[in-house]
Formats: sequence, structure tokens, C-alpha cells
Amino acid sequence: MSYESDTLRDWYLLFHYGSPEEILDGVGFDPSTLPEGCLDFPIATVKAARLDGPIARALDLGCAVGRSSFELSPFAEEVIGIDFSHSFVDVAAKIGKGELPAYRRYREMHLSDSLEARLPEGAVPSRVRFEQGDAMSLRKDLGDFDLVHAANLLCRLPEPLKFLHRLPSLVRPGGKFVISTPATWLPEYTPVENQPSGLTLDFLKEHLAGSFHLEEVNEVPFLIREHQRKLQLSTAQTSLWIRE
Repeated sequence: MSYESDTLRDWYLLFHYGSPEEILDGVGFDPSTLPEGCLDFPIATVKAARLDGPIARALDLGCAVGRSSFELSPFAEEVIGIDFSHSFVDVAAKIGKGELPAYRRYREMHLSDSLEARLPEGAVPSRVRFEQGDAMSLRKDLGDFDLVHAANLLCRLPEPLKFLHRLPSLVRPGGKFVISTPATWLPEYTPVENQPSGLTLDFLKEHLAGSFHLEEVNEVPFLIREHQRKLQLSTAQTSLWIRE
């Protein structure tokens, strides 16, 4: 499905901004069986950065509709959220302006009701700006950051090494890089010759060696509702790296 489609935008708005009650309304199973934290993914990946004080600049790559960017705003004086989808960054910018757009939650794919995306409590939208961009060819004047956050981006890039090779210039010495990925490598997104030959974590270790050291690795669950009878439950391997 195109990342510019209204349907995908609506799924991601619910994924990022829906309450547990809104996401799980009408589902045909006991929600208590879900993994803990699976409805808080855009928050959990920010927590994985272990920010224990204020920072100057944060970059949220693959920001989608912007929840993690807003979650970073209490910590960072400046947050830049970048996504390849014009539709995603447009709606994220509207949320930051207080427009709180309406979106559709699907009961069945031909039936929907309307919800409103709400700015997260504690967010400082004046510190956040969004722009469309390509993680494999970011503009040269971005500068460097205390934190680069990249959630569920890597395995959707046609040439992931272009992104990884740019990272040392994006993260300041002593700064942090958080990357999460379900490692769903598919040829329609990444040609086979550009995919890792082994485990994704080993691929990251190989290509970040010499510039970053690995601090920790965790599995972070997430749930995306398409409609009340189809929900994607996955985990993303989430690793924290420190710039040397």
C-alpha cells in the first residue's frame, strides 16, 4: 500500500495517537492477552534512548505521523521529524499547529467512524518541525544531533547502507542513536542484494563499528489496527548506540 494513501495515514494516526480504548474497541479477543506496552510503541522507542536530561537537538527519521517527535520535545530544544511520505509529515505538522485532524478508525474496511488526533500531554510543539525527506539522501545542511531516532525504518529502505554510512556525521561524539526494526526484509522494498546476509543486528554491528558502540538491545512489541478483526502484532528489535 502506498505511504501516501489516506487509509495508511488513518492506520498510523490510530497507531500513534489512539487511546487503548480506541484501538481495541470491538476487537474479538481478550485485550489482557496482549504483550505489555504494545500500544505505546512511539513512546517506548523514545524511552529506549535513556534520556536523563535536556539535549539540544534530536532527529526523528521515519517519523511517520509524528508521535515520537512530540515525545522528544520535552527533552530537546529542537526536534526535526523527517519522513518520506508527504501525507504523513503534512498531518504531523497540522497536529503540531493544534489543528487536531479527524481520521477514520475502521470497524470493517468498508465501515468506519471518526476520531481526532490529540497532541500528547507534555509535548512542546513549538520545538518540533516536520519535513519530507529521504533517509538515504538527507539534505547536507542538517547538521549534527545529540540523538538520532529511527523507528521501523531500516527494512523499508532500498539501500540501507546509504543511511547507515551517513550516521557518523549526524550524531555528535557522545550522542545517541536509537534504531528499532522488525527486520521484515522484503524484495519489494529492499532488493535482495541490499539486504543483510545474516541477522540484522550483526549487519548493524558490522557497519556501525568504529563509529558507535552498542549499549543495549531490547524487543519492543507494537500493535497496528487495520480493522477490528485484523490487527498486526509484531516486535521491533530496538538497540541503543553511543557515538564514539
